[in-house]
Amino acid sequence: MIRTSRIEESRAFYTGLFGFKVTYETPWFVDLARPALPPRELGLIDLGHPAVPEAQRLPVRAVRIVLESEAGEAELQHALSRAGFDARRVFRPPGRAPGALTVMDPSGVRVHVVAPA
Repeated sequence: MIRTSRIEESRAFYTGLFGFKVTYETPWFVDLARPALPPRELGLIDLGHPAVPEAQRLPVRAVRIVLESEAGEAELQHALSRAGFDARRVFRPPGRAPGALTVMDPSGVRVHVVAPA
């Protein structure tokens, strides 16, 4: 579950770049599923919604999400640009293996992208 003030941008990010499908959606909550094997599920919730306890109405940033992608670095940067996202959000942390990248989602959550094994 990612608490975010950028729910629409985050939905577009995960559906456009990583193949997630919207399985349930309200103006303040989006449930996403990725049917690939292994299947993945991800929830996005508007951090300002009354369903979120007041003490937790902060963006979630300390999350590590690992997703497999057949796309290489250049293809991922191109997809980001095509979708209107800043391609500078893609970087390779020092010491990472070739094909392993980190992408920042619109809320600032780091998504570690690896090539399929």
